[in-house]
Amino acid sequence: MTYDVQIIRKNGKKEFAVLPYADFIKIQEDLADYEDLRRLREAKESEKGAPTIGLRDLKKSLVRRMNRPGKRHGVRR
Repeated sequence: MTYDVQIIRKNGKKEFAVLPYADFIKIQEDLADYEDLRRLREAKESEKGAPTIGLRDLKKSLVRRMNRPGKRHGVRR
């Protein structure tokens, strides 16, 4: 993707970049998405090898827990 950017130089060196606000917002959104992806990958890597439970087994476990005698579930009065 290319942006309509104006470069401002100081003493012959590139000092500032001026771009349309819409482009600035798009770049900010892209950076936020990248940061989210980076954190997700870090979290997945740190959890590699951790024990897991499948959704089907989780549902069964929750149903068994809800159906235990003597347990109250739902809205408190």
